[in-house]
Amino acid sequence: MKKQNSILFTHSYFLRFDPKQWALGQPYPPLSTLYAASLMRHNGYKVSLYDVMFVSGPVGVKEAIEENNPGLFVIYDDGFNYLTKMCLTNMRQAAFDMCKLARAKGCKVIVSSSDSTDRYEEYLKEGADFVIIGEGEHTLLELAEAIKMGVTNFSAIMGLAYIKDGQAVKTPGRPVLKDLDSLPIPAWDLVDMEQYRQSWLKHAGFFSLNMGTTRGCPFKCNWCAKPIYGNRYNSRSPENVVQEIKLLKSRFEMDHIWFCDDIFGLKPGWVIEFARLIQQENINIRFKIQSRADLLLEDDLVEALAKSGCENVWIGAESGSQQILDAMDKGTTVEQIHQSTKLMKKHGIKPSFFIQFGYPGELKEDIKKTIKMINDLLPFEIGISVSYPLPGTLFYERVKADLKKKTNWTDSDEMALMFTNTFPPSYYKQLHRYVHQNYHQHLAQNSLIELIKRPFHANAKSLRKALSVFYHTPAALLEKLKLERLEKAL
Repeated sequence: MKKQNSILFTHSYFLRFDPKQWALGQPYPPLSTLYAASLMRHNGYKVSLYDVMFVSGPVGVKEAIEENNPGLFVIYDDGFNYLTKMCLTNMRQAAFDMCKLARAKGCKVIVSSSDSTDRYEEYLKEGADFVIIGEGEHTLLELAEAIKMGVTNFSAIMGLAYIKDGQAVKTPGRPVLKDLDSLPIPAWDLVDMEQYRQSWLKHAGFFSLNMGTTRGCPFKCNWCAKPIYGNRYNSRSPENVVQEIKLLKSRFEMDHIWFCDDIFGLKPGWVIEFARLIQQENINIRFKIQSRADLLLEDDLVEALAKSGCENVWIGAESGSQQILDAMDKGTTVEQIHQSTKLMKKHGIKPSFFIQFGYPGELKEDIKKTIKMINDLLPFEIGISVSYPLPGTLFYERVKADLKKKTNWTDSDEMALMFTNTFPPSYYKQLHRYVHQNYHQHLAQNSLIELIKRPFHANAKSLRKALSVFYHTPAALLEKLKLERLEKAL
């Protein structure tokens, strides 16, 4: 007999299915899953977690179901992680497989994810009894209570899709949660943290955990999908966030935090108060965030970030061409990218850039401007992608007719351009290789200049970086020649 007050949670991000991320070896626990599990436990449910992060395939879920005997099987994906937002096809298939396996074991199957929100009919056909649309914690609680009470009409539950009379139906959307402090702290105890710790120590030399301080993003970049938290922006209080940092440090002794918000510290005064509390509590922590160039133009704010422990800021630079930024509805300028980068470097924060090639209308001149911007500003890291159409975006609607059968990548390193553009997909793959080598060549040249200027400040690391110019210079030239060959063949 299945226990209706018992829930087995899982998610569909299998690290082994993503070769690039598996090799990187820097995984984060499924934060959204842990929030949902915590809320359900807080309301009297017995919760357990089958964490698929390190497992080799979905079949192991059968053993977890037999061990826990849950009434509800919930695939609850991490809405904070860009890798899950990309909806990789091999992860989707794994979710389908788990739906079928759980249903065969007699569980009610519930799915909550970016992908299932966009493709709820497919998930219902593949074995899900219910798909939660959008932000999921309170919808899940209401649904679980209804199932426990034997309710058969679910039309009054907001934010839900299910099969009724042989057809997929969707109820009205649920408003997003405004009071984020009302959620209990994520159920960190459900995670085998040692697996994550060992992977981080092996590949990075330190241990990082993920935290969310906000939900949503009010900006209107026309390629950015927000199926879970939408265009609203809600924030936890600085006090609430600092309490969780203290708990995580005492329980898991992590060295570093990734604040996985789309936009960190947008609320006026939030960063200043957060920095004050961090210093008041004498907390020593390093962290990285995601932000925007136009939000990092005030000296006192960037200084406060640095004082609170911020060592790395990823901004969506995207392009060095103002024409492309405007076409994206990005709302930032190339000049702001330059200003914010210099201000971060002034305060000892490492600026990193997300770069996007292949946006419709991008020409060779726009690409040259982007490469020049990278070379001029020399960010700490760059993450290069090609434009990726996601359902629910204006960009997707523009290229939808051109997508044909392929609408998602298989893994995060596929880098396939899925619509017709100025150049073919092979060009953008080669461009990716060239830009990376060119970037590392310029970093090495800069290190060599610094070494010549201040030879007595040299150490083994700076010496290695400077000498790498002799590898990256010919490598960059070779990749450039390959790129030019592709251009001539067009």
